[in-house]
Amino acid sequence: MKQEFKIISDFIEKNTRVLDVGCGDGTLMEFLQKNKEIDIRGIEISKDNSQKCVSKGLTVIEGDAEKDLSQFPDSSFDFVILSQTLQAFLNPEIVIQELLRVGKKAIVTVPNFGFWKVRLHLLIKGTMPITKNLPDEWYNTPNLHMCTIKDFYKFCNERGITLDKALALHNEKTSFINETNLNIKNLSAELGIFLIEK
Repeated sequence: MKQEFKIISDFIEKNTRVLDVGCGDGTLMEFLQKNKEIDIRGIEISKDNSQKCVSKGLTVIEGDAEKDLSQFPDSSFDFVILSQTLQAFLNPEIVIQELLRVGKKAIVTVPNFGFWKVRLHLLIKGTMPITKNLPDEWYNTPNLHMCTIKDFYKFCNERGITLDKALALHNEKTSFINETNLNIKNLSAELGIFLIEK
């Protein structure tokens, strides 16, 4: 079981409505459906992935979250999940605004481009690093906006977005992120997991 999925599951309360944005092949949705008493739906841009979700019995809309989130009414979900997808949007700021409009709370996970191995690879080899969380080459990556844990933390603070929980994940171990340890977590974690609200 992916530790990221367990953390997301722990953030979500029972008997809530959940939207998984950029749900891929539905792996996270499937996990949540089995482990939580929730009403979960997904939105996915890839036709192939949407069909995989439907074949698993999941409720998924094929659509572009960047454009199609605007069709959902305000607060139509209790939780909206954006798992390792924020960096692939053309305008991440608008996506975050939409997540917080459509959902009462949002769970955002970001691959940390500030992780020490990423920094070291770039410093020593002089090429864009490839890691477990960043598996693509520079020329075929879906990532448009590289982001660190510190960037996202600062982004929320500057916009008055409440960080209910901020966790750093490294080697399946989690720890809390706060103002005092932000620099250390930005260096030592592969993934940041945030529970946010307006």
